[in-house]
Amino acid sequence: MPEFSRMPRYDVRNDGIGPYAVFYCDTCDREFRSQPEVINTVAKDIGRQAVGGFLRNIPLVGGAVANSVTGEDPRYTYHLTPQQVEKAWDQVKIHFRECPTCLRIVCLSDFDEQSGYCNEDSPRKDEIAEAEGEQAGRMIKGIASAFGLGDVIKKASEAAKVASGEAARCPNDGTLAPAGTKFCPECGTPMVQPAKDVCPSCGAPANGAKFCPECGTKIMRAPENCPSCGAPAKGVKFCPECGTKIV
Repeated sequence: MPEFSRMPRYDVRNDGIGPYAVFYCDTCDREFRSQPEVINTVAKDIGRQAVGGFLRNIPLVGGAVANSVTGEDPRYTYHLTPQQVEKAWDQVKIHFRECPTCLRIVCLSDFDEQSGYCNEDSPRKDEIAEAEGEQAGRMIKGIASAFGLGDVIKKASEAAKVASGEAARCPNDGTLAPAGTKFCPECGTPMVQPAKDVCPSCGAPANGAKFCPECGTKIMRAPENCPSCGAPAKGVKFCPECGTKIV
């Protein structure tokens, strides 16, 4: 059983069968509940009723004194003694871990058991985030497939890869493959590789910038349309419609 320097935040609840404690994760506020002491509650309630009934039968005592002697009904109390809180914590602390860096007490979902730190302080933080992203992606794909949207998401993803220059495209059947793939895996046609947007001076990725983010060199870019007639330029030096020099 792991050791803790303190308890996490908690409160006391009662559903009509006795009080119990609810402990919260310091990161995600997930709840972990202890078990109410039902047997003790029932026993105390029986004893309370017995004592109260006995006292009420004594003429000189009466109901008011009987109520003060028997005390609060345990079925409706919202109080736990320090000893009861410790016992409740012992029931649920197996679901928690304490981060040695930030000292937060978190649930197992927010703790990296492999490194011994919470997910936010773990040296595997990037790896964990990547795994969570992949898991979320698979879940979204599963939901999309269930609603018949799998092909729509696939095509949108492929279009995004082409736009970002991450994919090669087959000019014959439109198949996409990772950049660098020389032949179409479907028909064998030579693939069209994505255009590389790099600085002509240092070769650093330009990502559409007018000036290189690494060396500051001005990057000359051909306009997408002819400045004279507006026809698509398609990267050529002279307009295919009116012959105007574009570059």
